[in-house]
Amino acid sequence: MALPVEVLLGIYLGLLTGIVPALVAGSLGFVVRYFSGVTLPGFGVVVLSLSIASVQGGLLGLVEPTISQSPRLLVAVLVVLMLSLYAHNQGDKLGATLPHRLSLTSLRQRTLSTDVVELVGTVGRVTVRPTGEIRDVEGYPPLPADLRRTLREGSWRLPADLPLSELESRLEERLRTDHDLADVQVSIDERARATITAAPPSGGLSRRIPSDRQAVTLSTLVPTGLARGDEVTVRTGDRSIDGTVVSVRTELDERRAEEASPPSVDEETELEDGHATTEPIATKSTQTSAGGVGRVTVSVPRRHAKLLLAADAPTIVVRSRGSSGEFEALALVRRAGYALRRLTVGPAAGERDGPAVDPAEPDHTTDDVQVLAVRRGSDGTGGRRQGWTFAPGIDGALEPGDEAVVAGPEESIETYVEAIGR
Repeated sequence: MALPVEVLLGIYLGLLTGIVPALVAGSLGFVVRYFSGVTLPGFGVVVLSLSIASVQGGLLGLVEPTISQSPRLLVAVLVVLMLSLYAHNQGDKLGATLPHRLSLTSLRQRTLSTDVVELVGTVGRVTVRPTGEIRDVEGYPPLPADLRRTLREGSWRLPADLPLSELESRLEERLRTDHDLADVQVSIDERARATITAAPPSGGLSRRIPSDRQAVTLSTLVPTGLARGDEVTVRTGDRSIDGTVVSVRTELDERRAEEASPPSVDEETELEDGHATTEPIATKSTQTSAGGVGRVTVSVPRRHAKLLLAADAPTIVVRSRGSSGEFEALALVRRAGYALRRLTVGPAAGERDGPAVDPAEPDHTTDDVQVLAVRRGSDGTGGRRQGWTFAPGIDGALEPGDEAVVAGPEESIETYVEAIGR
């Protein structure tokens, strides 16, 4: 038989018998490199491949004994060795590059492409925009047309240094809060394109009412500035019933709403946490009523609901929630012409001429300055600072490292700070 034909038959037999040795060599090379970090020697690969191929070659020899006496055997052996060595090399590379700790969590920690990141000062921001249609959640009613359009044309600015999973969670929470969605699912790709699946709001009023209370709508004179969440007292004759406002609407509010032009859908409103939304500003926060004749929905205990419904002319009285004692005290201090300052005693305070400053007995530099509170510094042993001690229970003089809150005229405080503070 001609030599070219023998070569072609040898290549055919080599490919036929080399598949199994190549798979074994590649798998063995990957396993050894991945678990031990050592490359399997090529001589071992050759011996293993020839051993496996000899079994298959022996079976072929039983069928046709003349194969062992023809040039095609040498060609087949070369093909088997090349396939085995190539498979071993690829398996070794895969074992060296594949991460040793591969989990679903690590696969999920994908980040944004650098092309979509905007630098605002030293902070990276990204504008997330929807892609495609806003999908409906199975089992929920479809989204209203205006809400679907608002979501489709919206955009939101988020921090760019977060993984995609965290960006998706933040955007879901943002959409759920801004639009009061019953359910929302967001998927963001590396190009900051969001696929949104949302369900419309359901039971907006009922979700704001506790299970042991009922909502009653009253037509009455609404105090100016009343808003949802205010605590009120409804007076009906000789009865007074406490409740919480869940919604309020007056004729003046409706007139102002008709006259006001809606904001542009494309306008983005920057928030403190880096987010932005295209929802009208009027829905972001609780709006106060302009007052006048209107309707107020109040959440009251169940036993008082029928009494309010039967009332002819109920009166709304807003109850005070009280004020903060801290702010009242600060207002009194400022009203007296004093200022407050928090300072730390300088490290060289104890080295100045004269005795250390005693809060109980002020010297000539502190005649107009009163020390209100002191927190002692560390004792030098690495222990934690002690808590604040308030006057008049402050004992001992101020030492370097102590913190103090002082009150007095502005000029006197400046002199006091220059004397002992830093």
